[in-house]
Amino acid sequence: MLLEKINEPNDIKKLNADELPLLAKEIRTFLLKKLSVTGGHVASNLGDVELTIALHRVLTFPEDRLVWDVGHQSYTHKILTGRRDEFDSLRQRGGLSGFSNPDESDCDAFISGHSSTSIAVALGLAEARELIGGSENIVAVIGDGALTGGLAYEALNNASRLKSNLTIILNDNHMSISENVGGMSTHLSALRTSSGYKGFKNDVEEGLRKVPGGEQMIRRIRRTKNGIKQLLIPGMIFENMGIMYLGPVDGHNIPAMVRVIRQALNVKGPVLIHVVTKKGKGYLPAEKNPALFHGIGPFELSTGKPLDRSEAPAYTDIFSKTIVREAIKDQRIVAITAAMGLGTGLRRFRKYFPKRYFDVGIAEGFGTTFAAALAAGGMLPVFAVYSSFLQRGYDELVHDVAIGGYHCVFAVDRAGIVGKDGITHQGIFDLTYLTMIPGFTVMAPKDGRELEAMIEFAIEKMDSPVAIRYPRGEAADLSDAGLFGESESIECGRAEVIEKSDGDRVLLFAIGSMVETAVKAAQILKESEISASVVNARFAAPLDQDFLIYETAGYDLIVSMEENVRSGGFGEHVLSVLADSGYRGDFLNVSIPDQFVPHGSCDELKAELGLDAVSVASSVIKRLEMAKINGGLS
Repeated sequence: MLLEKINEPNDIKKLNADELPLLAKEIRTFLLKKLSVTGGHVASNLGDVELTIALHRVLTFPEDRLVWDVGHQSYTHKILTGRRDEFDSLRQRGGLSGFSNPDESDCDAFISGHSSTSIAVALGLAEARELIGGSENIVAVIGDGALTGGLAYEALNNASRLKSNLTIILNDNHMSISENVGGMSTHLSALRTSSGYKGFKNDVEEGLRKVPGGEQMIRRIRRTKNGIKQLLIPGMIFENMGIMYLGPVDGHNIPAMVRVIRQALNVKGPVLIHVVTKKGKGYLPAEKNPALFHGIGPFELSTGKPLDRSEAPAYTDIFSKTIVREAIKDQRIVAITAAMGLGTGLRRFRKYFPKRYFDVGIAEGFGTTFAAALAAGGMLPVFAVYSSFLQRGYDELVHDVAIGGYHCVFAVDRAGIVGKDGITHQGIFDLTYLTMIPGFTVMAPKDGRELEAMIEFAIEKMDSPVAIRYPRGEAADLSDAGLFGESESIECGRAEVIEKSDGDRVLLFAIGSMVETAVKAAQILKESEISASVVNARFAAPLDQDFLIYETAGYDLIVSMEENVRSGGFGEHVLSVLADSGYRGDFLNVSIPDQFVPHGSCDELKAELGLDAVSVASSVIKRLEMAKINGGLS
């Protein structure tokens, strides 16, 4: 096998050119075998195998710098830089990351988990190269989807001023390309990058300037040339920004890719190579349904069917059905997604209300301001967005939504620990950054049924900005604890008492996903003859200050519980209210330490962070024992 010869960076250069198509086939077979077991980003990685091979034939690692936009498409790059043997650990705790990460290999130029950053990163590396006096090649690979993000255009605008080489590869995996266009493209690319063409153009212009009327002739030629280019070259938007455009090029043709990359690297200034690839190439299930295979768990290799699909509804499913039901009742409701219609559950909404559905592309900042303007215009926008992606719209949350007090509902999906997507995707900051904003109501449901009730409440009862955060995966159902049917209706800023203990020693004051953990921890504590009350906070903002001031004085220990970082989080807000009210008992903040959380399964990460029921119960027991040793609670 050719793959067995690839053990170190640059080993691919030892292969003959005619061996590379077979290498591409072996890489696809390898990826499918491994990813069917571990899960991962299948479609994008199957689509860029030949592109990555071509890059590795031309570039030298780790000296040259290759920046991936959203490093989930860098699996082949990992294989070709000596990480093949680690793929059994992909996205597992302590194993290979599913994204680019310099801590994993010095062949990864920059950490990359969010979209639209690559051109800005590559430009920064290029300017640093010039200031230091380096000679390394710098290449950014960005998908056509990522090019919908505003940061990419900001970077292109600045890249146009660069005097040294920067190569940008636009990996377009939506557009098909005919043979004729490809042939013309190859011809024009070779012609326009040749030194002879550029020298001839300069000589003609210099000669014309020496004759009467020469400047006018130059202007006419340029107008004519630009007109021809508008007809023949589809990349004029880049050309007009001062960025040379090459392509489109067949991204599965390795020799063509090698040629055009080498041409681009010889240009002084920024160059964009337009590459056309097919997502999921070589695996029919992924070719037919690339959205499903964007990020998938373990699957049956012969059919492509997921192996771990649960019959129980996920939080996203509940949101999806509830928002459609609300939209039937209220014609003002519109739905917004930032290129995540499937992931956030809004495809069902689009099916029923296509005119009221807006996919803004990978542009959370725009989506947030757009929501505020829709609300100002009399609509009721619901923006479904992942927690870690909403971070990119923070200024707009403050400036455009909150200051105006617009009734926008943010359905914050993937809040808390998300697991295998890891450090760039953990939704562990939203309780902090949302509760900081004056006028924002921030809610979190204890289970799926309460999510449904909170969506109804946010739409029907509120008239100001609301965020509802909920976790990834299967929705909890706490009805066995007698919560629904008997549950109190939602009232703004009011907590819900789930379990009132007789001894009044410990109060577990939890929000969102941690309510279920609190119920389980209370059961563990009961086995140790420690009684614990459980309260579902429901609201992180506004907090139920009446409850905290008037109902907590008798407890020896109050435990706040959240799936969020400690700084500025739910627990710190609870402690502030207790301190102001003169609470004299002890307080324990169960939250995520102020650190970034790596990839792994949700269960093992929560156990490591002390967020599982056993860890919470153990922390409570230790705190009570410490107080006993000290002769009383501090």
